[in-house]
Amino acid sequence: MKVMVIVKASRASEAGVMPSQELLTAMGNFNEELAKAGIILAGEGLHPSSKGVRVKFSGKQRTVTDGPFAETKELIAGYWMWQVKSMDEAIEWARRCPNPHEEECELEIRPVFCADDFGGEFTPELREQEAGVRAQSLGLSQIRFEAGRDLQIAGMNASYTSETRSNIPAQWHSFAPHIGKVPGQIGRSSYGVCWNTRPDGSFNYLAGVEIGESAKLPAGFERVALPPRRYAVFTHAGHVSTLPQTIDTIWTRWAPECGLKIAKAPCFERYTDQFDPDSGTGGMEIWIPLD
Repeated sequence: MKVMVIVKASRASEAGVMPSQELLTAMGNFNEELAKAGIILAGEGLHPSSKGVRVKFSGKQRTVTDGPFAETKELIAGYWMWQVKSMDEAIEWARRCPNPHEEECELEIRPVFCADDFGGEFTPELREQEAGVRAQSLGLSQIRFEAGRDLQIAGMNASYTSETRSNIPAQWHSFAPHIGKVPGQIGRSSYGVCWNTRPDGSFNYLAGVEIGESAKLPAGFERVALPPRRYAVFTHAGHVSTLPQTIDTIWTRWAPECGLKIAKAPCFERYTDQFDPDSGTGGMEIWIPLD
């Protein structure tokens, strides 16, 4: 679960008193512990309310009021976003936190809504819209959602781990001379299919092309069947050498928080006829399977 940990303001923080070197050191050490434990997602201190404003909504009217604001105990001096297993774990970490102020202080821990909390009102269309906004906030491309058709992909297959996946370009170098010459090839696109992912993080990767179901494969080639399903499709606009960074952002930052159900099925890269192998740019897509 994701929680926001709110640091309540104090008289000193509202007066603009900066923390001491000792407190900054202690808080830095605490943040390092959070980072090593994989807990912290974000965290910032806030300027006093004298530097802020409030925007009041009343029907179609918008009223802006400059700070400072009087109710110090209700104001926020900073926050963290934490990823924890439970509220009990969040409380345990909060107990270990240095006092954020030199005076009495209070932390407030609030669970963050996830997509399932909104029930049926959060329709599949709204979920996909929110997932698209989240992708763009991470610097990814605008997503399109597409119903993928039945695909038969054939080519050269190899097994990798997170440490050896840097060898995938060499696999493509070996397969490239076969593109356009594979018996029964359909279309001009080529595909990199990540499949048979195992608990230890290892996986199979097939560099191939689409073929007809009855095509006879050359010796050493393998086939992967991709049944029809819905996909989230990302466009990679950079050089092909930076594709792994885009894929990592999708899987480590977008997928866990996107509000969509990711299928336990092969994902794949698609290199369209717009891909230029000489420049390593254009026509690259990442297809993420959805339930």
